[in-house]
Amino acid sequence: LVEEAGSVDSDGGRPRTLLRVASGSGHMIGVDVGETRVRIELFDLTLTELARAERPLGQRRYDVDVVVGHIRDGVAEVTETAGVDPGRLLGVGIGVPGIVEHTPDRGAVVHGQTIGWDAVPLEELLRTGSRFPDTVRWFIDNGARTLGQAEMWFGGGRGARNAVVVLFGSGVGACLVTPEVEHGRAVEWGHLTVRVRGRRCRCGALGCLEAYAGAESLLERWREEGGRPPADTDEETALTAMLAAAYPADGSTADPAALAVLEETAEYLGAGLSDLINLFQPERILIGGWAGLQLGAGFLPAVRRHAAAYALRHPAEQVTIDLGRLGPDAVTVGAAILPLADFFARGGRRPETAPEGPAPAWRAVLEERAPR
Repeated sequence: LVEEAGSVDSDGGRPRTLLRVASGSGHMIGVDVGETRVRIELFDLTLTELARAERPLGQRRYDVDVVVGHIRDGVAEVTETAGVDPGRLLGVGIGVPGIVEHTPDRGAVVHGQTIGWDAVPLEELLRTGSRFPDTVRWFIDNGARTLGQAEMWFGGGRGARNAVVVLFGSGVGACLVTPEVEHGRAVEWGHLTVRVRGRRCRCGALGCLEAYAGAESLLERWREEGGRPPADTDEETALTAMLAAAYPADGSTADPAALAVLEETAEYLGAGLSDLINLFQPERILIGGWAGLQLGAGFLPAVRRHAAAYALRHPAEQVTIDLGRLGPDAVTVGAAILPLADFFARGGRRPETAPEGPAPAWRAVLEERAPR
C-alpha cells in the first residue's frame, strides 16, 4: 500500500525515509445518480481519476431499470478503459437521492419518495446480472452524505468538527457532520416545512423547503411569473438561461420575474439554513450541488444575510457560509470514499473470500471451544 519516495538528511543519526501511498495498489469506483445524468468515475488509491463515463437520463430519468442499466454499463466501461481487473476493486460507491436503508437480506434499499422509488432494492438489482465477481462490494448511500464526505476529507470542511454540507440541485438535501457522527448523516432538510399550506412539493406534502429552494421549483415559479425557460432542455441548461435573464452580461434590462424569483429563493434558502444553524450550531455550512455551484458566489451574500436575520444571534455569529470547493465531481469523489474508508477501517485488508467446501476440522474444534 505504500512505497518509498526518497529520503531526507538528518541533523544527526540515520536519514529519514519518506513514504507515499502506492497509487496502483487499490482502485475504487464512485457513482453519482444525479438529476440529469449518471456519472461514473474510476479512481486509484490516491483518488486520482483514471476514467469516467456519463449517461444522460433523458425523459425517463428515474426509471429504475434505466438507472440500473446505466450504472452497470458505466462501471464496466471505466474498468475496461483503464485496464483494471474488476476483481481487484476495493468496491463501488453510489450516491443516490432518497433515504437508504441497509437490510440484512436485500442489501441497500432506497426510499426515494420524490423520484417515485418505493423501497427499491438497488444493491440486489445491481448484483443480479453484474459482470463483476461477488467479491466486489457495493456501498450505497444518500448523495448529500457522499457530497459531505468529500468536502470533509478534501474540500472546504477540512479541519472542522461540526459542519453542514448542503446539496442544492433539482431538490435540496444536507449532510450533518459532528464529533458523534464523524462520517456524516444525511438529513432530509429539503422536506422541512417552511410554509404552512404552501406549495406542493415533489414528495406530495405542502410547504417543503424543496418546493421553494430546489432548482426544479425555481424554474417552475419563473414560468408561472411569465418567464420562458428554453424548451426541450435539461434543468442545468434552463437554470443557466434564467441566470442570464436575471443578470444579463451585456448590460441589457434584467428580467424582473427571474430576478424576483431568485431573490425570494435566496430568502427561503437563508431561512432554511437558519434552522440548521439553530438546531446544530455548526462551524461551517458549505453549499454544493450543480445548482448551488451555478448560482455561485453572487448568490451567497443574500443567502448569508437572510440566514443571519432568521437565526439566533449567537450561533449565527459562529458559522461561516461558503460554496463547496470540489466542484461538480464532489458526489462521485465522496461515493468513492465509501469503499476507501471501509478499506482503511479494516486496516488496509481486502475482504477474505469464504473457502469452498467444508471447513477444516481444526476450525470446527476452535469454534466449539470459543467462549460465548
